[in-house]
Amino acid sequence: MTKKSKSQNRFVVHEHHAKHLHWDLRLEMEGVLKSWAVPRGVPEKAGIRRLAILVEDHSVEYINFKGTIPPGCYGTGEVKIWDKGKYKLIEKISKEIRFKLFGKRLKGKYILRKFKDKNWLLFKIK
Repeated sequence: MTKKSKSQNRFVVHEHHAKHLHWDLRLEMEGVLKSWAVPRGVPEKAGIRRLAILVEDHSVEYINFKGTIPPGCYGTGEVKIWDKGKYKLIEKISKEIRFKLFGKRLKGKYILRKFKDKNWLLFKIK
């Protein structure tokens, strides 16, 4: 299934100091925040590939969350907003999502490509 869109939606990248430091890329899509944990951070330069692990969807209200998730809860630890802004969905097919970010830190075209189970590759192309 191919889906192309010219609309802009919101995105956020949370810096998450949980058991292990990682970044959560969240794209507003289909009424939720589709989310990927990115252990080494979202690449800011073209040519860098990063593992992105698909995690559970979050509600869109979570886009502005920052604070501490208490012990015993899913995602325990401190959460900061590392970047946020709008994104344009360029194309979404079964194993690939192409999009352009318009954030304060992250700008440009990115690809999320599924390669195994919940594992995706995230890379910047421009």
